[in-house]
Amino acid sequence: MSPTPPDAAQASPKASAIRVVLADDHSVVRLGLRTLLGAAPDIDVVGEASDGAEALALAERLAPDVVIMDLSMTGMDGAAATREMVRRRPSSRVLVLTMHDEEEYLVPALDAGAAGYVVKSSASTDLLRAVRAVARGDTFVRPQAARVLAERWKQRSVEDDARAAERARYESLSARERSVFQLIAEGYSTSQIGERLFISAKTADTYRRRINEKLGTTERADYVKLALELGLLASDG
Repeated sequence: MSPTPPDAAQASPKASAIRVVLADDHSVVRLGLRTLLGAAPDIDVVGEASDGAEALALAERLAPDVVIMDLSMTGMDGAAATREMVRRRPSSRVLVLTMHDEEEYLVPALDAGAAGYVVKSSASTDLLRAVRAVARGDTFVRPQAARVLAERWKQRSVEDDARAAERARYESLSARERSVFQLIAEGYSTSQIGERLFISAKTADTYRRRINEKLGTTERADYVKLALELGLLASDG
């Protein structure tokens, strides 16, 4: 059965209100959220869903401003639904609501495309502010979550710098050295590389020594690791 908006929202919609869809697989939780939000004059709960697929269907039909999405639902979970919601309806902002610790779930939720994050234990104080914030285009996280985000962004910056350095070192190789590098990463021996490139095994070994000096590689595992990081090998092959 397709989800339907709550009768109260149909009977007396609030003019110019923020239109909200609730997605949580616990009806008692939805009732509490609807009661909390319904008391606000500028927020109108227009629909409820018990899983991510229902939330997507409701969003497409009702065009809400904000979708309050529980992360841990049966069926399509909140993270998957958030990613799909962002793809299908970028105008409907997703506010993640969860009982989980921010340290573990904050960044994945935002990576999925959520515009904000509220922990259920603080919903009574944070939810109204969060809905209004994401509806006007802001990102909402609790102040203590800023440290988590800052650390994550710093880590990503370090990782990006490391990848850029590896790419620069690889691009310092000559065309022939890159060919040898690729073949070593793919598992070919020095003699096999010589045959494939029409050079002697001794010349192939000379190229390998040069590559080792430039890249700091020693074992084939080093070649494989770097080739995977540079996207030169398929990770499942």
